[in-house]
Amino acid sequence: MKKILLIEDDSFLVDIYVTKLEEKKFKVDAVRSGEEGLDLLKKNKFDLVVLDLSLPGIDGWQVLEEMRKNRKTKKTKVLIFSNHEIKERAKLEKLDAQGYLIKINYTPDEIVREIKEILS
Repeated sequence: MKKILLIEDDSFLVDIYVTKLEEKKFKVDAVRSGEEGLDLLKKNKFDLVVLDLSLPGIDGWQVLEEMRKNRKTKKTKVLIFSNHEIKERAKLEKLDAQGYLIKINYTPDEIVREIKEILS
């Protein structure tokens, strides 16, 4: 069973995506801040992190930068999941994210399909 960490501060979206992913037999942990995400990454191994960029406190960019500095999480797959158009494609490539989805452009089912594709 693949393990996913969802780092998203919108409770409504967390509920939707946890339900959808668990229906597809993924093990999902969800946290609502960058700090909580980094703490959980120190304690557990995940196959994929689904990461919002706009988070309270430590934002998604900082989470991704910290992940890439740490040998334990350096190779963990990351899917950026945000409502903001990314202007820094080079930064995204440098930090080795597997994809970037704008939330409002995808249905929950489409996002789950993208996640399955990344993990296959």
